[in-house]
Amino acid sequence: MAKKSFEAALSRLEQITQELEDGELSLDKSLKKFDEGIQLARFCSEQLNEARAKVELLLEKDGKIEAVPFTEGNSEHNDLSE
Repeated sequence: MAKKSFEAALSRLEQITQELEDGELSLDKSLKKFDEGIQLARFCSEQLNEARAKVELLLEKDGKIEAVPFTEGNSEHNDLSE
């Protein structure tokens, strides 16, 4: 899948959903649209999970909110105590 934004993928997923709901596609085309929709849904889910992880890494440190870069190896709060 070409690099897409979350918004573009979600918009396309909504379009595919409408096309499938209309019921005017052949079985073969419906299956292709369904497959594309599944791929887009996975992409959107991954994007949301990454965003959620970044938000969860906002930590309160010394009374201030600090953004901590997210990496796969980080523990839940990336032990910032020094």
